[in-house]
Amino acid sequence: MIQEIEKVIHQQIRPQLATHGGNIRVLSFEDGVVRFELLGRCSGCPAANITTEELIRETLRQEVAAVQDVVLVEEVDEDLVAQARAILRRPRC
Repeated sequence: MIQEIEKVIHQQIRPQLATHGGNIRVLSFEDGVVRFELLGRCSGCPAANITTEELIRETLRQEVAAVQDVVLVEEVDEDLVAQARAILRRPRC
């Protein structure tokens, strides 16, 4: 099933995200739900929820019968958190 989802993403969704400098990574497919993250310039974008609803959810539900929903997973990269902590711990002059 992941291969079918990836095929639709590759053909129909990725090209549209790429026009904005973004990409998508499928994290899992379980019980009819695709969990994914947005990458590149789309990661953390204020319009990410609109992109999820209007582009990703609708396209996948129309093209892959087994997909019932999609969920955007927004996580902060642990390396980024470590860098921020290091900056905040620096002594101030």
